[in-house]
Amino acid sequence: MENSRQEDWNKPEPNFQPENKKVVAGVLALILGSLGIHKFILGYTTEGVIQIILSIVTCGVAGIVPFIEGIIYLTKTDQEFYQTYQVNKRGWF
Repeated sequence: MENSRQEDWNKPEPNFQPENKKVVAGVLALILGSLGIHKFILGYTTEGVIQIILSIVTCGVAGIVPFIEGIIYLTKTDQEFYQTYQVNKRGWF
């Protein structure tokens, strides 16, 4: 019994895994990017509204921006994505 208590102190605690929205945001940016849904998922309300307005004003031509963002989101590592877009709140690219 004494031995098991001594071993417990050396066990690492489970790693806290923050919610990572990388795949959801990336896929939504590729599929429905013109609607700005990926921005709303990440908590960027202002950027989402701007994306919708740009898509309407340019008749969808501004949809290339979220397509590029989706590719960038999906090619980043989970840690890079989390730090860049969820912790540091980088709104564009």
